[in-house]
Order: sequence, then C-alpha cells, then structure tokens
Amino acid sequence: MTGSTPAPFTADDYRARMERAAQAAADAGLAGLLVAPGPDLLWLTGYAPTAATERLTLLVLAADRDPVLVVPTLEAPDAAKAAGASALTLRDWTDGKDPYATTAALLDGSGRFGISDNAWAMHLLGLQKALPNTSYVSLTEALPMLRAVKDAAELELLAAADRAFEEIRKVPFAGRRESEVGADLADLLRRFGHSQVDFTIVASGPNGANPHHEVGDRVIERGDMVVLDFGGLKQGYGSDTSRTVHVGEPTDEERRVHDIVREAQEAGFRAVRPGVACQEVDRAARAVIAEAGYGEYFIHRTGHGIGVTTHEPPYMIEGEEQPLVPGMCFSVEPGIYLPGRFGVRIEDIVTVTEDGGSRLNDTTREMVIVD
Repeated sequence: MTGSTPAPFTADDYRARMERAAQAAADAGLAGLLVAPGPDLLWLTGYAPTAATERLTLLVLAADRDPVLVVPTLEAPDAAKAAGASALTLRDWTDGKDPYATTAALLDGSGRFGISDNAWAMHLLGLQKALPNTSYVSLTEALPMLRAVKDAAELELLAAADRAFEEIRKVPFAGRRESEVGADLADLLRRFGHSQVDFTIVASGPNGANPHHEVGDRVIERGDMVVLDFGGLKQGYGSDTSRTVHVGEPTDEERRVHDIVREAQEAGFRAVRPGVACQEVDRAARAVIAEAGYGEYFIHRTGHGIGVTTHEPPYMIEGEEQPLVPGMCFSVEPGIYLPGRFGVRIEDIVTVTEDGGSRLNDTTREMVIVD
C-alpha cells in the first residue's frame, strides 16, 4: 500500500478523523496516539510513504494539541501532497539528527500512548530510550473499533468482486491447474477496476478442506468441489467474496453440504442489526451447521471487518460482545471443511443499516455448475 489514497476525501474529512481518533484516545485514558505508516496512517491522513524505509515517520495525535506528522526531510515533499496534509503540521528531520528527540518533544514524558501494531520495534525502542517514563499499548488493543464505522462516502467506495465471479464461472476448470484459474481471477479483478489483488484462493477437491489453501499445482478434475475466495483493493477500499462451485454434477452429499452452508450464511446475515453483539452473528451461522451434524468442521470465525484493508475489526466470533453499529462492514462466511474430501464456503460483505443489514454481494449463493 503506497502513495496517497485515490479515494475522494477532503482535508476536512481527514481533520475530522484525526480529531475523532484523538478524542477516542483521551476517552480511553491515553495521552495520545502514535501512528506509523500503514492502514491507520492512510485512513487518518491520506498519506503512505512511497517505499518501506527505516527512517521514522510517525503521526502524533493528542486531544490537547494539533496533529503533527514527523517525517524524514527527503520525504516531506510527498507528505505535503497528501490529501490531509493541510489538516496537520509537518515536522521534518534530516539524516544525522535524532528523530526520537524530535518526536519526544511532542509527547508527555510520562504518558501512556497507543501505537500502531505495525510500528517498527526499533522505533518503539528509540522512543522508550528517549522517554523512559512513557508506556505503550497497541492501537488495535486500545481502540479496536477506530476504523470500524464507515461514513457515507466510505460506504460508497467499498468494492465488490461480483463481476469477477460472473466471468470466472464461464472459464474451463476441468483439466487446468488451480494456479491457472487463480491467474484468471486476478486478471478479472484488475479488469474490473481493482488496483491491488490481495488473494485468489482456488481450492479444488481435497484442497478445499484447507480454508487458506490459496492456489497450487493440483489439476482440477471433473467431480471436484472448488472453493473460490478472492478480493483486493479498488479506490483504496476492499473487496472479499467466496463462492463454491462444482465441476460437473455434484453428489447428493455435496449438494446437501452446500445447502447447509448457504442456510448458515443466510442465518448469519439475518442476525445482523444494530445493537446485536458481534458474537450473535457467529452463533446464528454456527447453530445451523452444528444442528446439521457438521459443527466440528466449521473451523474459523464467521466474519471479519473490511475497509482500507481486507481484514480488520470487528470480528464475528464467540466472545466478541462489541455491539453492531450502522456503518460497520464485515464478512459473513461460514464454511464446512471435510478433511481429505472437500470444503464449502459462501461469503458476502454485509453493512449494518439503521434497521438490519445489507449485502454488498449479489451473485447467486446457490450451487453453480462449471465445466
């Protein structure tokens, strides 16, 4: 993820996000937030360095001061072009100078700060050395729902990969390697506007029992069930969908398992409404599969959030009591995985509305037969 986001947000949008984040930090008892390059920095400022670098770049947010982006001098011109640059102050540092001293001057020397999960250890250790009385907590632990609720503009940008599925079901499967079908999927995602392809899972036959198989050299055969799971970024926001197809006519058992997963996915979707705990979505989907006798073969959470990354909070999993809020977006993707035989997964991205949920994906969830 490099460069400034192409999403059509203004400096005021980024200013509002930074103010909201700083206030959320204060409400959580933190002295501020320290945001390193990655999804959070992109979401808060519209800026991502053009290349990974060992030089410190860090956004400093606190409720009692204006936001400051500490940035290497040689990257300051790029940072100044970011859509949110006018909503913050740039503080640059040159090679040979101590960036931790520059940053330390902006911080409460005895404060507790939230820091990006992906911040480099060398930078955290450098700050601790400069300010030995400070302490730190991961941003995801401190503010897990920071990016979870999307505004109207973000909801408009959430991508769908439906057109790629409609086209991939037309290509030959039998006699081709999984990697070849995966390459077709990646090409289709790019053709339909994705700037970044994050994953193309093509898991045929027994490989379908591994939820994260991705692609391999196995030749797809007639009679195979094939799990397709694919997505990436379009206009800076993610897509993710799963459908399970069959090469030729399925057996009665295969059709029955697919129907159970489809019913579980529907049950998970119907559980979505404001105020319901995330775990209730998981429970609703899991109950259908357990009642059908396949509970031990549903081996992952029911869903994950999506936004500027394809996996982020909130998570639809037992024990997550976070209530659903309008604007949250996440997958509902139950599955059944029979070791050594086949797997089935059906996934839609769902947004929470004022009175329920709305699916982003519209392709059929019925069994699809391919050649």
